[in-house]
Amino acid sequence: MKTLLRGGMVVSMDPALGDLPRGDVLIEDGRIAAIGTALDADADAEVVDTTGKIVLPGFVDTHRHTWQTAFRGLGADWTFDQYRVAAHGTLKPHYRPEDVYLGNLLGRLEALNSGVTTVLDWFHCALHPENADAAIAGLRDAPGHSIFCYGADGPDVEPEIRRVRKLLPGDDMALGLRGPVVSTMDETAADVALARELGLAVSTHVHGTGGWPHGDRPIEGMRARGLLDERTTIVHGNGLSDDQLAMLADAGSSVSVSPDVELKMGFEPLITGRALAAGLRPSLSVDDCLSAGGDLFGAMRTALAAERGGVTARDVLEFATVNGARACGRDTGSLTPGKTADLVLLDAEDLSVFPVADPVRTIVSAGHPGLVDSVYVAGKAVKRDGRLLDVDLPPLRARLLESRERIAAAAGVSWTP
Repeated sequence: MKTLLRGGMVVSMDPALGDLPRGDVLIEDGRIAAIGTALDADADAEVVDTTGKIVLPGFVDTHRHTWQTAFRGLGADWTFDQYRVAAHGTLKPHYRPEDVYLGNLLGRLEALNSGVTTVLDWFHCALHPENADAAIAGLRDAPGHSIFCYGADGPDVEPEIRRVRKLLPGDDMALGLRGPVVSTMDETAADVALARELGLAVSTHVHGTGGWPHGDRPIEGMRARGLLDERTTIVHGNGLSDDQLAMLADAGSSVSVSPDVELKMGFEPLITGRALAAGLRPSLSVDDCLSAGGDLFGAMRTALAAERGGVTARDVLEFATVNGARACGRDTGSLTPGKTADLVLLDAEDLSVFPVADPVRTIVSAGHPGLVDSVYVAGKAVKRDGRLLDVDLPPLRARLLESRERIAAAAGVSWTP
């Protein structure tokens, strides 16, 4: 299987290769084989003319609660406390496995449609095991790389985590810690020990500084117990002190920033600039589509605007590609020979971005999902000419609407403003 993408603006995100105003990308057997100008193609290779396109790595979303897709936009005006009550207290109790399946499937397709080739699905709708199984099925039925991050809850999560680990024996599972914000440090230590035994990366929410059961220094507490390493991702991190960010950097850990949700819900200021200063390389995430758009273009634009002067456009594009892949333990995020060929073609002749003088700055300042012409996952085209391939959307849309209406009726949610 060989594909030659010929003549596009190549943004490799590999410092050794740089960017090519007009270049070629050769894909062989699902991997990047070569990048250059005027590359030769074998007779059996598919040649794709990418003139007028920007060729770049696929985006990586390191934290998304995909199950909430059906209620898109409902929380645009919510604070975090309102979100917590509505999403988890009002809506979640009425979710059945079918609802979870459809939310995850349509949400994953949405992400793919906007160029997100890898998603870490932070799943916390585990009312019973069937919901978790349905969530996994929804991810599997969508093309693209998906990591099921199981945020199991309750007094004894170990049996359920072990059960699901048998279903997902590779690197497509992570453990969503209950975390030091909502549980004790002893419980956090037990969860991390389980994750390490099972070979799982861990992700945990940490934001704000009020109401924590053990004070406002959770990262220091985790470090003291030996709970931080290169497979630890802290979600949000708002309010963490500079020295605790340095502790994360020293441990090789990562942070996932959700710019739109954090600003809308009234979290403390974004930590991207301070994280960079501490030696961390943040990644980006959508978080939830109740409150924000489901693409990373918006997240990049907000991150740049919120940290003006603290980060550059290229920094922010690295957050959405290279850094996200690193946080998820994937060999993607840059168009480097030998890496998995996850990449995106953007329409550089669309009037919303034309003329493109600097593709990186254009992507971050003016990019949007409508520009996504094609998406390749492991060298296979899953979207072409602006349309997802091999996906029958109309019946899925109808089923998701039915799911939304049933949940809303059971929860007593009105759509009237």
